Amino acid sequence: MLTLIVLTTLASLAVTSPVLPTQTWPPAFCNKLECPKYTTVKTTKDYEERQYDAAKWSSTTISGMSYDEASRTGFQRLFNYISGSNKGQVKIPMTAPVTTKVLPGQGPFCKTNFTVSFFVPFADQTSPPEPSDPNVFTNPLAGMTAFVKSFGGYASDTDWTKNAAALAESLDNATINYHKEFYYTAGYDSPFTPLHRHNEVWFIKAD
Repeated sequence: MLTLIVLTTLASLAVTSPVLPTQTWPPAFCNKLECPKYTTVKTTKDYEERQYDAAKWSSTTISGMSYDEASRTGFQRLFNYISGSNKGQVKIPMTAPVTTKVLPGQGPFCKTNFTVSFFVPFADQTSPPEPSDPNVFTNPLAGMTAFVKSFGGYASDTDWTKNAAALAESLDNATINYHKEFYYTAGYDSPFTPLHRHNEVWFIKAD
């Protein structure tokens, strides 16, 4: 009788207990590079909710009309920085992802602000090397909750915009409060990686 009660109780717990997401670190799509630490809060068919730890990033902002041009300019500035264009002339390891914060202009002919960023390696988080280029700066980001939509392939400007719009629609349908005035793109792969590419768009939860 006691055995039956125990088994019944365990079966009940198996049905009613929440299923927590499993997670390995680092994720495979970081390609063995250091990437910012996060915890998966939940996943749905449309997006993943992540809680990111506070971290420092190396950033540069470009104002323009073209995502592709801005991302190329930003990447080159940051690549020069990690290649030794800093006060210590030290080489800094490449990390993932390369993110771009997209803050659209107020009208159809207004420039957009693109802030391109590299994650600062964990060993340098306390005191990142000071950039030599005045257009590059250390950008401390507080802990944040990101809603993330992933997709594959070589991402064009249109792909980023389309996936951001789809993510926004999913969040609106779920009546989630998030910052609608900007979004992030995140790329994890070298341009020479032809297969199994991983791209993300993020919206950030609003308080």
